[in-house]
Amino acid sequence: MDSEHPSTAFLRDAVEGLGRSQPELPCKYLYDERGSALFEAICRTRDYYVTRADLALHEAHLHDIVERIGPEAHIVEFGSGAGIKIRSILDACDRPRAYTPIEISGEALDASVEALSRRFPHIEILPLQADYTQPVPDEVLELDPPARRRVVYFPGSTISNFTHAEAGEFLVRMRRIAGAGGGILIGVDLVKDASTLRAAYDDADGVTAAFNRNILVRLRDELGAELDPEAFDHEARWNAAEERIEMHLVARRDTAIELDGRCFEFAAGRSIHTENSHKYSIESFRALAASAGLASIRTWTDPDGLFSMHYLEAA
Repeated sequence: MDSEHPSTAFLRDAVEGLGRSQPELPCKYLYDERGSALFEAICRTRDYYVTRADLALHEAHLHDIVERIGPEAHIVEFGSGAGIKIRSILDACDRPRAYTPIEISGEALDASVEALSRRFPHIEILPLQADYTQPVPDEVLELDPPARRRVVYFPGSTISNFTHAEAGEFLVRMRRIAGAGGGILIGVDLVKDASTLRAAYDDADGVTAAFNRNILVRLRDELGAELDPEAFDHEARWNAAEERIEMHLVARRDTAIELDGRCFEFAAGRSIHTENSHKYSIESFRALAASAGLASIRTWTDPDGLFSMHYLEAA
């Protein structure tokens, strides 16, 4: 969907981000093939409650969720990854018209499509390898004949990676993709105690640390950067004012990153900000949705009250 070569965009974004007063790297670059595999491993750690809570929510409310989706729907999933959560929905839905997984990682997309095609041979699966944070042309999602409705499926609280302003703009785009009579099924992690949150993003097994440092490995291996990934420690910080977890790579000693003819120096303790994970109350997310012209028609939570899912429609 984008004529620009991925490595060109990566280099441009990396140079721009590292040159900021608070150096940063866009979190989408955490997800190459190795990064995607590490994230799947994070989801299996004891400390990362998000996936377990999301799956428990799906299990507890599946009948109600698929009733809300309705029959003969075209389900469009953003950031489909391994395609685990969609399986129960496709299995329970009434005559789903089609499923379009949108995923930036070609390897993850191919693997999930192969598995889903075997399991659901009667469903038209129309994969799209793309960065879902960028606009998706309407014609890419058009069906002939059209589906009864289009539902955008966005589980896992990935909306939390956006700032509030970015999240609002993204919800507007999702509303346009859902179209008249369509809906948005979106997962949203809830605010909870800081110790639980910090542990979830800095697991005792060190998987999240490897996931975070992988972006430095990509700078070195794909862009030819001169750097030492082990010169940086992973750190998860709870920003109470913004109600978000921040992932940082903190220089453990004086070091530097040389990239594209530039040298970015890091004194010990200086960090690269790689990801945000905003947390919401049910009320604050409903307010965000309303600002994007969406009404929360139904909200579900998992049995432990850790995680929520909203079904949104144009207000």
